[in-house]
Amino acid sequence: MIRTFIAVELDPVFRTQLIELQARFAGLNLKLVEPELLHITLKFLGDVEESSIPALSEALDSLGCTAFEAKVEGLGVFPKPGNPKVLWLGSFGNFRALHSRIEEILEPFGFEKDRREFAPHATLARIKFLKQPQKKIFLELFHELKNIKIGSMKVDQVKLKKSTLTPEGSLYETLHTVYLG
Repeated sequence: MIRTFIAVELDPVFRTQLIELQARFAGLNLKLVEPELLHITLKFLGDVEESSIPALSEALDSLGCTAFEAKVEGLGVFPKPGNPKVLWLGSFGNFRALHSRIEEILEPFGFEKDRREFAPHATLARIKFLKQPQKKIFLELFHELKNIKIGSMKVDQVKLKKSTLTPEGSLYETLHTVYLG
């Protein structure tokens, strides 16, 4: 079994901006995601049989979606600012249609449809616990930066990724790439 997900990677040209953005939160109890690993998860598949990867790849090749421009901007938190667990960067474009098509394609494989409304984002950091002084600093930074604009990118690839969890963090490997028309 391998842990898998389907994603759009952020454009590497954003790397310097993302490093600078994450540096603003230095000193707080956040587990930052390495900038080169930032991505927009379209569908988390979980553990799948390695032998099913060719069939999944072939199914994804029938996406039939066209490439589109996306904006990467705005910060948010899950579940809410008063109790932040995840700090994320917003993404705006045709992601919902792409997600919907992926859900449709994967239905014959028995993957459960996402229960929550799809909200395209890239996770910048996970937050374990913030003591009150740190929470105050975090919320001040969050409100200061919440309307940040990183830039626009062309979304012309969707990737089936393997995720390996290690004590140092996740390692990702691309198993298949779908090029959008």
